[in-house]
Amino acid sequence: MKLNHFLFSCIGLIQFSSTTLTAQDNKTLLLKNVDTKWWKEAVVYQIYPRSFKDSDGDGVGDLKGIISKLDYIKSLGIDAVWLNPIYASPNDDNGYDVSDYRAIMKDFGTMEDFDLLLKEMHKRDIKLIMDLVVNHSSDEHEWFKQSRSSRDNKYRNYYHWWPAEKGKPPYRWSFFDVNSDAWKYDAQTNSYYLHYFSQKQPDLNWENPKVREDIYDMMRWWLDKGIDGFRMDAFQFASKDTTWPELPKGYEKDIIKYYGVGPHLHDYLQEMNKEVFSKYDIMTVAEGAGSSPQDAMLFVDPARKELNMAYHFESVDIGKHLTDFGLVKYKAIFSRYDQEFKDKGWLAIFLANHDQPRMVSKFGNDTPEFRTISSKMLSTFLMTMRGTPYYYYGDELGMDNIRFNSIDDYHDLDTRNKYSALQNKGGDLKAFLEGEKQTARENGRTPFQWDDKQNAGFTTGTPWLKVNPNYTTVNAAQQEKDPNSTLNYFRKLVQLRKKNPSLVYGKFELVDENNPAIFAYTRELNGKKLLILLNFTSKNASAKTGINISKAKVVMNNYATSSKTEELRPYEAVIYQL
Repeated sequence: MKLNHFLFSCIGLIQFSSTTLTAQDNKTLLLKNVDTKWWKEAVVYQIYPRSFKDSDGDGVGDLKGIISKLDYIKSLGIDAVWLNPIYASPNDDNGYDVSDYRAIMKDFGTMEDFDLLLKEMHKRDIKLIMDLVVNHSSDEHEWFKQSRSSRDNKYRNYYHWWPAEKGKPPYRWSFFDVNSDAWKYDAQTNSYYLHYFSQKQPDLNWENPKVREDIYDMMRWWLDKGIDGFRMDAFQFASKDTTWPELPKGYEKDIIKYYGVGPHLHDYLQEMNKEVFSKYDIMTVAEGAGSSPQDAMLFVDPARKELNMAYHFESVDIGKHLTDFGLVKYKAIFSRYDQEFKDKGWLAIFLANHDQPRMVSKFGNDTPEFRTISSKMLSTFLMTMRGTPYYYYGDELGMDNIRFNSIDDYHDLDTRNKYSALQNKGGDLKAFLEGEKQTARENGRTPFQWDDKQNAGFTTGTPWLKVNPNYTTVNAAQQEKDPNSTLNYFRKLVQLRKKNPSLVYGKFELVDENNPAIFAYTRELNGKKLLILLNFTSKNASAKTGINISKAKVVMNNYATSSKTEELRPYEAVIYQL
């Protein structure tokens, strides 16, 4: 019996090895003549550090908290983490106002904590992408302190200044200012400085070569530490027309047209690539990539030597909810971008981030009846589209909007300043708060829901931002135990993507394009073809793909049962191998 058992085991091992080898051979064949890159194949997980995990009970997430959860992140199948800013900052805009680019914010820990985080991530084969905030700094950065001290200071030209004796500067709109005025008067030198965002976020003057040199040196410093890339915040605004022409009437309806992609932006990116990027094997992506697929291509055309991935906003700038925008128009966005990018360049795919409400609340259905199934459908969409998926922390649980009732619950300066501006005008504050329940950025920043214990297991103290009350039923600990949970479904999706190069490198083709309920498309690479059917509605809907699926294999379905039919149940997602 022992000998037979041994022989059986050996045969099993031989069969297993042969199967594994064949699968690898198939993958190699599929990737023949394909320009493979690690950052194309990666699944990127975005962590908002303030809200992920608190290790010391002060109510604020920190680096040690992230370290304690690296095994969880690894279990998701994640290849890279994009970390929102952790630099020293007075926190006017939750870290997007940097006072020292080579120091860690005290709330988050120390540089030693960072070094340990990077080491432990790399030990688990997880790459780290840092948020680079260099369109502006904090007004508490030493450069700005020096710049505002006198007109002849050597740092004066690190920022944009307008002498008051020339009168008021040409009007520029500000995203975060209460009065929407981007010029702030500073009495110390009787001048105005420019701030596209808050008054405490003065814009750096990229026209000045010394500014660029100092920033490149800082970037090299982080890359030499071993980080794996940069996501560049608000960088599309870095280049300004410093003749300050008057903005045309109606500019506010298309602000990016007048604020984004200034006259020298691509010059700066090409210089940055030459001085920094080209010397490292890294992922580089800038927030915002113009206002069209053609604009976006300029950032990532390999021949131009700028960035390697475009992160555009058209697919999330759709208003309060996808149902208001319309699925047919939404599908057309992806078709337009794919047409431009099918032969070269690369895109990021995302539905949520720290500046957006929760994915399921904006693109799905967060009612108790449909939250889980629509979350799974949206995750299926992200993991099967062409491009690198960026997945926001907590979406794997189906976390949804918290919907605060009072302005006192908000910390975000965007919401608070809009509220103050409306209050000053005598506007309808109740209607504003009602709207923010759907659109406010802090809907997507609530603490991660680890378990059903106090504060969702995020902190032993008082959380910096309230925890969503549904944490008692929506949490990681509970979903770990449930094989059909959104969490475990997401894990299966990630593995499916990793095993199927067609989902990474395969061509995308939209089918049944005018169907108002179903998003249907194929992904095909060297003869291997997959059909993805996604019902974006709460009702049964039929697809008309013109594809014979009678002999197709159901690879994945977000319902417990599946049948080979183009009739889909509410928010159903089906992946067929043709």
